[in-house]
Formats: sequence, C-alpha cells, structure tokens
Amino acid sequence: MAEQRSIITELTELERLYGTVGQPSIAKVTDHIHSTYRPFIAASPFVALATSGPEGLDVSPRGDPAGFINIEDDKTLLLPDRRGNNRIDSLRNILHDNRVALLFLIPGIGETLRINGKAEIDTDPLLLQRFAVNNQLPRTVLRITVDSVFFQCSRAIIRAKLWDPAEQIARNRLPSPGTILKDLSDIDGEAYDAALPERIKNTLY
Repeated sequence: MAEQRSIITELTELERLYGTVGQPSIAKVTDHIHSTYRPFIAASPFVALATSGPEGLDVSPRGDPAGFINIEDDKTLLLPDRRGNNRIDSLRNILHDNRVALLFLIPGIGETLRINGKAEIDTDPLLLQRFAVNNQLPRTVLRITVDSVFFQCSRAIIRAKLWDPAEQIARNRLPSPGTILKDLSDIDGEAYDAALPERIKNTLY
C-alpha cells in the first residue's frame, strides 16, 4: 500500500482544506491607520517586530510605556530603538530588506493588532529628542510606512490564557539567563545573574 502524502505543497490544496475567507476577515483590513485602530496602538506597551535578512527571519520584542509608538500620520509610525545588547539584528535586516511586520499586544485585551509595512532607520536629532526618556535618547527611530493594518481575534490569547494570573509560572521554573550562558559558554553564570537586576535597572534607557 502506497504511503499517503501529508505535506501540502500547492495553494489550491491549502485553500481547499481551509475553505473560503469570511467577509469580516477581509473587511477589517485597511491600507492606513484608520481612526478605529489608533486606540490599540496608543494602548499597547509591547510590540513584536518581524524582519527579514540575508540569514533569514527574525522577531524582536519592543516595549515601553503605552503609547511609545508615535502615529505620525495615517500612513506613518515612529518606533524608537531603545538601548539593548547592540546585536542590532532587526536594523541589519532592514538595511537588507525594508519590509517589516508588527504584532501589538495589550495586557488584558484578547485582540491583537497586526501591521505590515516598510521601515527606514532615522537618526534626525530633533526626531530622537521627541523620544527622550530620563534625558536619554534612542540611537535611532524606525520610520514605518504602513501597507496594511488589521486586528486579530482573541482566540489565540484565550487558548493561551495569556492574561490569566493563575497561569503565570515562577521564574525559577526555567533556566536563568546566567544558567543559559554558563551552559553555552565559559561565562560565569552566577556572577552574571547576580549583576543582572542592577544592570537592567541602570541601562533601561
């Protein structure tokens, strides 16, 4: 008996399996930042930034107090690049391929917001000054031209119980940053963990 093929390789197969797209899923997409979507951006303290580079895809977290992403106009978002580890994976990728995708999360809210667009890396001093925190400037600001915006329903968040306090786990149930580094390198993991809280506190911005 021949082995049954289970890997989908054709779009027609995929569409036949999943069926037609519901009208609401089409109607919710806009090519600009519609007024109905502005409150989601303003309320979000966290966004995942997806980029594509010569070595593949990358998704990087970005977080700040709610409203940290500025809506310049209906087609433009401004995202400050805060202090980090200087890997600059996302920025390297943008220089190679300026397409980006954003996924906004809002604590306690099931719906997420998805934005696709194209990014430029801006170093204008006046622009950087707009995003100063504690007199510290971001080194760059991403100027993102929006191509599409739409919300994602709450099913994934509900299934994950992401905002359910009862589902939170103690930090010590997972390896600490120092433990990970010790297992992967010759870095002193205990010293790293001991210094980490103060280092994060002093280098947020």
